[in-house]
Amino acid sequence: MKVTFNKRDPVYVQVVRLFKEQIATGNLEPGQEIPSRRELANRLKINPNTAQRAYKEMEEAALIFTEGNSPSKITRDEKILHSVREELISEAVDTFVTAIRPMNIPIGEVVGLIKEKYNEGEGETND
Repeated sequence: MKVTFNKRDPVYVQVVRLFKEQIATGNLEPGQEIPSRRELANRLKINPNTAQRAYKEMEEAALIFTEGNSPSKITRDEKILHSVREELISEAVDTFVTAIRPMNIPIGEVVGLIKEKYNEGEGETND
């Protein structure tokens, strides 16, 4: 697992986002075991306390759960899994809209360009 962390956001926040992205894309499945805090710290070359803080945040958000001495696992709660996906989509759309709004491009044109870019290489269009 190779990750490049930015200098703007705390590393633990970026680790939580990494897990959210992995959940949203299906790379991490409901109920799947995740690395121990120490193992994650070694893989990502981060401080173990940072990994601990990321796991604490994810447990508080119910993204992961730990039963007794068993390894932590991704939640099976469909509502939480859906909200993770919605959160990431909303953030991406907000960033896009903030960047494009000052250009005063008609919304129909923007939607057309989005459809075109989204379907690029697929050879199909979705309406």
